[in-house]
Amino acid sequence: MTTTDEFEMQRVADSLEDVVTEANALARKLGLNPYPVNYWIVDYAEMNELIAYGGFQQRYPHWRWGMQYDRQQKQGQFLGGKAFEIVNNDNPAHAFLQVSNSLADQKAVITHVEAHADFFNNNEWFGLFADNPNAASMLARHAEAIDEFMRDPEIGRSEVERWIDHILCLEDNIDQHSPYESVAPDADGPDIDPDDLDADLGDLDLSEEVRKQVFDDEWLEAQADDDEAPTFPEQPDPDVLGFLRKHGKQYDDDAEKAAEMADWQKDVLEMLRREAYYFAPQKMTKIMNEGWASYWESLMMAGENFAGTDEFITYADHMSQVLGSPGLNPYSLGLELWEYVENTENRRHVAEKLLRVDGVTWRNFHDTVDFQTVMEHLEPDAAIASIRPDSLASLDASDSRIDADALERARDGEVDVETYPWKILTYEGMAERHYSLVKPQYRGFLSRIGQSELERTARYMFDDAKYDSIEAALADVEYTVGWDRMREIRESHNDVTFLDEFLTQEFVDDNDYFTYEYMRASDDYRVTSTDHEDVKKKLMLQFTNFGKPTIVVVDGNYQNRNELLLDHRYNGVMLDIEQAKDTLERVFELWGRPVHLRTIVKEFDDHDIEVARRRDREPEPTERGRRISYDGMEFSESDLDWETVEHLAATDIDYDTKPEEWLA
Repeated sequence: MTTTDEFEMQRVADSLEDVVTEANALARKLGLNPYPVNYWIVDYAEMNELIAYGGFQQRYPHWRWGMQYDRQQKQGQFLGGKAFEIVNNDNPAHAFLQVSNSLADQKAVITHVEAHADFFNNNEWFGLFADNPNAASMLARHAEAIDEFMRDPEIGRSEVERWIDHILCLEDNIDQHSPYESVAPDADGPDIDPDDLDADLGDLDLSEEVRKQVFDDEWLEAQADDDEAPTFPEQPDPDVLGFLRKHGKQYDDDAEKAAEMADWQKDVLEMLRREAYYFAPQKMTKIMNEGWASYWESLMMAGENFAGTDEFITYADHMSQVLGSPGLNPYSLGLELWEYVENTENRRHVAEKLLRVDGVTWRNFHDTVDFQTVMEHLEPDAAIASIRPDSLASLDASDSRIDADALERARDGEVDVETYPWKILTYEGMAERHYSLVKPQYRGFLSRIGQSELERTARYMFDDAKYDSIEAALADVEYTVGWDRMREIRESHNDVTFLDEFLTQEFVDDNDYFTYEYMRASDDYRVTSTDHEDVKKKLMLQFTNFGKPTIVVVDGNYQNRNELLLDHRYNGVMLDIEQAKDTLERVFELWGRPVHLRTIVKEFDDHDIEVARRRDREPEPTERGRRISYDGMEFSESDLDWETVEHLAATDIDYDTKPEEWLA
């Protein structure tokens, strides 16, 4: 880096100090409670490197980082992609700002990051894996240890990279619903190979009489009897990496048998497993987290004019690019869901107030309520909506919506009310100032409330107090209920539970979501449903277990031969058999003995496809059990009786639940 570059970075850092301070203050006014954030100024190359490293400055040596760096660089050069922000989950969090960004982009990144830091600090799924508050240090220690192994002439870089390759194929196969716990090999589980048993006993040169006395026929038969042999683990174990760390071996080519892992292999396996647990919450909450950050960034930058007049067009253009990216966009979907949560909670609260008005019932609600009048009464108080230097004298310091200390300082000229009017308000004042139901795009949301929701609201109203008029009822509306509910959800949910609870038919209709499928009969893709249950299930498949197949360890002594049996928890989507075979080859290297995988496959009859094509419908597949095996040299496949795999066939998506339910 040249001296000029250093001067420029320092100049940018100095210019952003006030921006960072005010963004944090605004976030806290809005009810957020972020981790402290350290902001770092980096250049273009450093930003690409950080993105490749997952937001950290030091990672273990491996070719994957170079590949990711190259991909990121080409995206910027040829596809016009631009990295606006990167922040890691740590306390304090660390965020990186690209020196070449405009001031509008820097402000957008900073407000976005403050909301991310709030999510990190308050979401319980992140709390499950927060036993190490200094992740950067942990990853740096791992990097140094692995680098030492690579430099060891008795091991070598290629051997370590090969071992890492095996582990990375399984990095998502952890128990994402449990806190990280270190594991160490122990003596649990059988370690007997019946094929070698007779030979081993023969090597002892025992007489037949002694052999029968020490190893009776009943015991010998039990070792070879699949039905009688003990299995471990006692319950299917989703932490495949943990099981392999505890019980796995490596295959010794010279001896042609399993051998104990070297100490360095055990260490690398456990380090990468620990990292997988650290990054799990980020994968589990991508929609929630990015939507949460986009929501508050938008409110701060546009709603509170944190983007200056000369910066707003740049900000709006770049934000539209982020939200308009094609495919499954976590920013857009997450933002839409959070806005829907806010609106539905505010609507429920207002409807509950109106249903307590004399003469208003859930049956006559739409005929009795004048929604235009309701909107007028819900508009924020003019004194709150527009705070100016010349309006300070009229504000009441005892008003719960007004920050009395800030008001006094503003009257003394110590607060720039022109630039930061929000400093005069409390959380209650901010909530009223930004009340969602009166925003132009949502003014019809209250009137769209359905009869079933009205009936449900009326049935569960515990307060039976009545109002004489609609005006009196609306005077009792609490403007904070939407934001309060959003914070509750932010604490306990992950993407799967978030989608499951809040992706309703109304949301799907409002935002034009639909499902599409590959049609075998027509050999193309077609829209198949706009039903919210279908849309929800489709999305669930992409987020349950990080969108990867769920694989569990069933038996570490399969067929009483110390072979490994894995099960694929089938959810209607077949495994890619070739990828499954590639993965089994990696698992063999971490187990040292033959490995097996049970799954369910779909088969289509050619005649059924032809008939379905003529009738313009889809053929019905036949589901069959299949076992794929690998012994270190070749693969074999065999069909299984349905009774053997019936437990794998899910009747529905395997929904996740909340942390306290998993830890109970």
